[in-house]
Amino acid sequence: MSPSVGILVGSESDLPVLEKCTARLEGYGIEYELEVRSAHRNPEGVSEYAGTARERGLKVIICAAGMAAHLAGAVAARTNLPVIGIPVASGTLSGFDALLATVQMPSGVPVATVAVNGAANAGVLAAQILALSDPELAERLEG
Repeated sequence: MSPSVGILVGSESDLPVLEKCTARLEGYGIEYELEVRSAHRNPEGVSEYAGTARERGLKVIICAAGMAAHLAGAVAARTNLPVIGIPVASGTLSGFDALLATVQMPSGVPVATVAVNGAANAGVLAAQILALSDPELAERLEG
């Protein structure tokens, strides 16, 4: 079975933030893939990932990035799958800059945004989205 959730993180240093997200997904029995891809250091790789996500079986993409945090927006611009952004606390502004960069998207390019370092809620939101077409998952969410 191919993963239904794709997780991108802008930097390896942000991986610990995602532990609560992956734990939630695993707890619900949701398969996921996780890759490090930067919107600034590897824009072509991010574009390719987002552009092929649906044909690879993904249904939701979660993106975590700090500071300029353009990853979720770059992904949302290249797919019509739901994209969830996790602003990561880092830098001088402790994640406030990442929050604004993630939530302030132009019309037609939405990114569902959770709190700074809100990885657990990103996992829950992805599960809720998937549960719309998966009654068994919906039951697991109730428990």
